[in-house]
Amino acid sequence: MPITVEEYKIGQLYMIAKHSHEQSEKGEGVEVIENRAHEDPVHGKGQFTEKRIYIGSKLPYYIKKMVPKTFYVTEKAWNYYPFTITEYSCSFMSSFSVNILTKYENNNG
Repeated sequence: MPITVEEYKIGQLYMIAKHSHEQSEKGEGVEVIENRAHEDPVHGKGQFTEKRIYIGSKLPYYIKKMVPKTFYVTEKAWNYYPFTITEYSCSFMSSFSVNILTKYENNNG
């Protein structure tokens, strides 16, 4: 069922908030570190968000033995909808990160 970029944006924001709430229990889940307006010379006005996602209990047993007890992934997102830049990094491997560039378009795929 095709939807517009604006409709997708509303649904995406709702699902992110719902998922964050559902996963935040027993000292785990999502912690918002920073959420502020941001302006970029290329992409214009947007929103910067930094989150810590605590996932220690969701790791397999053998990986839990190798990582610190308070293991988390940091997500930094620059949202200039319909263009977003997202960076993920790991709390115990500071030199490793994954960057994702996303552009949402009004088309069927």
